[in-house]
Amino acid sequence: MKAARVHSFGPPKVIALEDVPKPEPGDGEVLVQVKAAGVGPWDALIRSGKSVLPQPLPLTLGSDLSGAVYSVGPGVERFKIGDEVFGVTNERFTGAYAEYAVAKATMIAHKPKTLNYAHAASVPVVAVTAWQMVFEYADVAPGQFVLIHGGAGNVGAYLLQLAKRAGAMVVTTAAAKDTSYVRRLGAYGVIDYGVKRFEEQVKDVDAVLDTVGGDILERSYEVLKRGGILVSSAAQPSEEKAQQHGVRARFFLVEVTTERLNKIGELIDAGELDTEVGEVLWLDEARQAHEMLEGAPHRRGKIVIKVAE
Repeated sequence: MKAARVHSFGPPKVIALEDVPKPEPGDGEVLVQVKAAGVGPWDALIRSGKSVLPQPLPLTLGSDLSGAVYSVGPGVERFKIGDEVFGVTNERFTGAYAEYAVAKATMIAHKPKTLNYAHAASVPVVAVTAWQMVFEYADVAPGQFVLIHGGAGNVGAYLLQLAKRAGAMVVTTAAAKDTSYVRRLGAYGVIDYGVKRFEEQVKDVDAVLDTVGGDILERSYEVLKRGGILVSSAAQPSEEKAQQHGVRARFFLVEVTTERLNKIGELIDAGELDTEVGEVLWLDEARQAHEMLEGAPHRRGKIVIKVAE
């Protein structure tokens, strides 16, 4: 089978399309005939050797996937051959840029019926990240005031929709060109980060949901009300600063599970959660996809690798 692999860490040019043996599923695993694979910043971290997880070389890149179950390992009862699924491969986030990929049965779910394979592959990591931020860490409640950093991004778009669904009044930072997009997703207010500093526009915020990190994260403490919470998927917040401001601060690594994917899939099929796909490339263009992650021009939305028709 074909797979996009790396034998050494480095820039996108280290990615090579190779013929490798088709893997076999072990206990609690299924083998998925991959139709599409999502491309995200975590893939670039793994490719460049900056992953916080150990990544033995050589490896096949990719975690997000959608496809059909090709074979089932021992102990798997939830899925059968032919089931259409979406989710991620494993805790190391590797193996999906290939014609076949082994996935843990506890990290995939039945594919939303209303999505094609490319859109389904765009969902898992970013949507579950947003789900955990809104419902499990910030515990957003009706009537709360929520500030989202990066609402037009792939995680941010789900944050906007889910926070609005939770009943919050949502303000987001975004580029001027994305104003109508983030308003459509649920933003009550939009702060053009190219023109205004968000801390001059909002205060007494119940929760800040950060997908940017860096200076944006550092400046977020001062807009929170005492007892508020800062949740970041981008960087570890300062506990010392949190204590100084009388707020809570959390960083987490996403945990994709069947149960969370099922909840998200139900919302998608009910027409209550939109997905957006940007560039769609073929498996032999994986290097090009990573050049887009590094800043090469591309459309807004999740980059997806199409593996099969």
